[in-house]
Amino acid sequence: MALHRASVVFLAASAAVTAAISVQASQNPSSGPVARYDIRAGTISGMGAMGQGTGAMMGMMFGGGRGNNVQHELLLRLGSSQAPVKGAPKAEHFMPSAARLGKSVQLTTPQSERGPVDEMPEKPKGRLLLFWGCGEHAPKGQPVVIDFSKLAAGQAPQGLWTTTIMRDWGPTLANSRTFGRWPSEDGKYVKPDSSLLGAHRIASNYAPEIAFTAQKDFMAPLRVTTRQQAGGATVLSWSPVPEATGYLAFLTGGKQGPGGGMGDMVFWTSSASRQFGGGLSDWLSPSQAAGLVRDKTILPPTATSCIVPVEVRNASPDYRFGTLTAYGPEEDFSYPPRPADASKPWNLEWTARIRHRSTTSWMEAQGMSMGSMDSTGAGAGTDQGKCRPRGLGGMLGGVMGAGGC
Repeated sequence: MALHRASVVFLAASAAVTAAISVQASQNPSSGPVARYDIRAGTISGMGAMGQGTGAMMGMMFGGGRGNNVQHELLLRLGSSQAPVKGAPKAEHFMPSAARLGKSVQLTTPQSERGPVDEMPEKPKGRLLLFWGCGEHAPKGQPVVIDFSKLAAGQAPQGLWTTTIMRDWGPTLANSRTFGRWPSEDGKYVKPDSSLLGAHRIASNYAPEIAFTAQKDFMAPLRVTTRQQAGGATVLSWSPVPEATGYLAFLTGGKQGPGGGMGDMVFWTSSASRQFGGGLSDWLSPSQAAGLVRDKTILPPTATSCIVPVEVRNASPDYRFGTLTAYGPEEDFSYPPRPADASKPWNLEWTARIRHRSTTSWMEAQGMSMGSMDSTGAGAGTDQGKCRPRGLGGMLGGVMGAGGC
């Protein structure tokens, strides 16, 4: 989950926000919706579920229990075209008891909301080597090399992050007259055994009441194993996750430079084309995933393995950090229902959607394997009382959101 955290979501353009309206709402309503509600439900396993370097906000997003290698994440966002009635904005999401979040959670309205952007886990001092595609050997023309010494200080390499796969986060502070989100300051967080199944109700003083019944729960966790072939390539294998719409594997790695500092950094993705970050770090809708499977940007839901080229391993002998994402289903709701008589106006009050995904992450460093993957296929843990090594620890600290020794 490391790079997933480092390069996690940025706000999409307003055109992408329009596309965020649910399937029902896209069928030419006469007006509305007044309110839009977005739920992101994730399952996290491997290193990302160990809770290291999460900070206060991440502590609210991810359940407690550092020793538990499966966690859930839940992100709630409400946007309305109305101003709050009688005072400051207030919003509550009343959950089914199986969610184990008490009677409700409080959505808060932030004063500002910074749009996160794709970023490097640590500013490289040397070169970045880009690889992509599954296979024993990297295709001709790889790696693409970006030499940071030839860029102006602080300059981002042009064309590194994909711009063809837009992020879609629905309601934001920028595109809503009134906006609320959770996790917030209520001190609650979703737990490893929380369930979404059942009745949900969202009540606020700035939007119509929203009510629906969720019939899809958090996805099953991913488990990855690795096997090095005689020629040096690495086979990633996983058991299929029910309802997955596609998979994407990503790996970052590198080698230490002189004096234990960072040398070359390596990016690799299972995509058949050069695609990094952007919407691929998001919760893709099933229709988005289907199109990306067709053009081989993501692996099909039937995939259970991918070979990481030997050149990737050779270029990153000191450490490799990997993530695997299973994109999942979506549930859409709206009110009122579309009239059977097409001549009657359809004035939408609200739309809501729930998107799902499951992610796992692992790390190999100087002969060690941690997270959901090791050479025998058994999950390995970490000794949380030990400090990360210097040099390499700087990079790993950037990836995991924590400092080195």
